[in-house]
Amino acid sequence: MNTQQLIDTAKAMVADDKGLLAMDESTPTCDKRFAKLGIPQNEETRLIYREMIVSTPGLSESISGAILYDETVRQQKNDGTSFVKALSDTGIIPGIKVDTGAKEMATHPGEKITEGLDGLRERLAEYVQMGARFAKWRAVITIGEGIPSRGCIEANAQVLARYAALCQEASLVPIVEPEVLMDGDHTLERCYEVTEETLRTVFDQLYRQRVVLEGIILKPNMVLPGLICSQQNSVDEVADATVACFLRAVPAAVPGVTFLSGGQSSELASARLNAMNVKFKSQVPWELAFSFARAIQQPAMGIWGGNSANNVAAQKALYHRAKCNRDARRGEYNTAMEGT
Repeated sequence: MNTQQLIDTAKAMVADDKGLLAMDESTPTCDKRFAKLGIPQNEETRLIYREMIVSTPGLSESISGAILYDETVRQQKNDGTSFVKALSDTGIIPGIKVDTGAKEMATHPGEKITEGLDGLRERLAEYVQMGARFAKWRAVITIGEGIPSRGCIEANAQVLARYAALCQEASLVPIVEPEVLMDGDHTLERCYEVTEETLRTVFDQLYRQRVVLEGIILKPNMVLPGLICSQQNSVDEVADATVACFLRAVPAAVPGVTFLSGGQSSELASARLNAMNVKFKSQVPWELAFSFARAIQQPAMGIWGGNSANNVAAQKALYHRAKCNRDARRGEYNTAMEGT
């Protein structure tokens, strides 16, 4: 384990007001999004789409790192350049999603446990050889009637910590992603409670597994009301609740918090991130950044539509969304930018 390398990479991932682009959708998830837009669902189309992303001019101005999927990390551009090299050549740090998905948790109806620890040490070694410098693992926590259970939170926290330790052993920065889902009718206050309990449990397990906190990145949900909750809180209320929760649960040693978008609209995700930085950027010990997938990709995917003739327009949309989020990190985002 190269501790200094871990720390340097983690700092670089949240430096210069940049953030991460999550392009690590599994094949079923990517195909599902393609299907909604009438785009053919096959490996060739996925490759063409992702080549459009990694070839976007100026993307590194706002994006410090890109999270890839196993299929993507092995793919090449039309000119034979691997996606890993193409990203690295522009200054974007390549990373890799390493979990194998959230599965139904035995004896815990409505709850899930993320799998993928078997053989992980060997897979991490292969990804390092390919040029990856960080990894990602997502755990899923659902709010509902009588859930989440303590058993579910603890089991997912233990798995996240074991994954993080294996990553650091391989000198890969682990992105630790405990996602409290937006689905449901729960209030912002209920999300606060569950998020705080989840984060406290995760960090307790990270300590137990001797994970170097200065060499990780936290990728959490924002504290939000459920999507079908009757009370949808304001942007400032979300910012206040999220930062208050994290100040209670996230150690100062963590270099960066890169929020997931989790089903928020592109504009709302940017606005909420902006509000946090306007109000708290100089008051918190960690960088408040982003690691968005749909909130950056979705407008570009819709414009692209499976047709390479639309590449330039789609790349402009991708560049714009990435830039909006860099502006949000600076506290300079406003909705007027959406008309440009």
